[in-house]
Amino acid sequence: MAGRPLEAGVGARGALALLALALCSPGAGSRELEWYSAVVRTEYVDPATNLTVWSVSESGRFGDSSPKEGAQGLVGVPRAPGGDLEGCAPDTRFAPAPGDRGAAPWVALVARGGCTFKDKVLVAARRNASAVVVYNKELYGNLTAPMSHAGTGNIVVIMISYPKGREILDLVQKGIPVKMTIGIGTRHVQEFINGQSVVFVAIAFITMMIISLAWLIFYYIQRFLYTGSQFGRQSHRKETKKVIGQLPLHTVKHGEKGIDVDAENCAVCIENFKVKDIIRILPCKHIFHRICIDPWLLDHRTCPMCKLDVIKALGYWGEPEAVQELPAAEPAPRSVSPVTVRVTLQDDDDSSHPSSLLSASASEAVPQDPASFKEDAGENTALLDAGRSDPQHGGPAS
Repeated sequence: MAGRPLEAGVGARGALALLALALCSPGAGSRELEWYSAVVRTEYVDPATNLTVWSVSESGRFGDSSPKEGAQGLVGVPRAPGGDLEGCAPDTRFAPAPGDRGAAPWVALVARGGCTFKDKVLVAARRNASAVVVYNKELYGNLTAPMSHAGTGNIVVIMISYPKGREILDLVQKGIPVKMTIGIGTRHVQEFINGQSVVFVAIAFITMMIISLAWLIFYYIQRFLYTGSQFGRQSHRKETKKVIGQLPLHTVKHGEKGIDVDAENCAVCIENFKVKDIIRILPCKHIFHRICIDPWLLDHRTCPMCKLDVIKALGYWGEPEAVQELPAAEPAPRSVSPVTVRVTLQDDDDSSHPSSLLSASASEAVPQDPASFKEDAGENTALLDAGRSDPQHGGPAS
């Protein structure tokens, strides 16, 4: 039973393996998100030093519907009442870049927010901008985000970070012309798992978890039942030990008659009885070594020779867990009275030594079938009488 939690752990690992298999299987990826970064180059003349300052960084990201091509021109920012830099109003004008057709190409720089990306691009496109640059919000720091602006035509649209956008905006607002060149950067591919694969993997994972949970519940129920049975078995053995302790004991001594030490043996260990051996006498008058018969009775409850139920013979009924002692009943007309077994042994080496008498009395009345008990008692009495009258064992008992 100790291996069952391991099997539950194997089930959990199987679920994870199934998850990995589903994710890596062909067709698991429903679509790929492809996007391109943009290389942004800015160039302007510093009025203080009259030197040209330029910078290049791959800090932009092309919009989803933007053509992946380069563009360049002077940067223009929204010129609207109230300082609106988002370029959402349809009549928004841009400065300082000209907005007439046929003029030099220019790039619109607008802030994110206020309206959709599509609206911003269309407003700048109506002013003949060659490209639209959207700078992100301040809370996003140096990050850029994907832009969806379907239906804006072939105008180039990119997003740059907030710090980069504010840097360019500050220069333009100071009246410094800034030229921007947009180039194509690195192609990026991001895979997505389709919904069907996610549902399949989720169902498989939940199923394996349910199976593992059911297995654990079954294991602990079995363990609880096993522990209960072990507890009951220990209680049963304690009660049985108490009952077995009521059986009479006898120590084999020198000079006893009735037991042939060289001939008689214990039916459990098949060894002869020796002097100072402790024997236990059962209700059926069969004798055994105590260390042999006690474990036997704990497991079998019956005499090894005649199969008598010793527990019942002592007046106990039912299972040992609920042992009940029956009230003493008056002897029936054909019942057997308490029997006293008197065994005497004559020491073979010293025939003149006075014989000693040993009485082993079984004072317990045996509540069993009178006829069968009388028959067993008659057989045992005959055997004992034969032993007493055998000349090889010290002659007849006096």
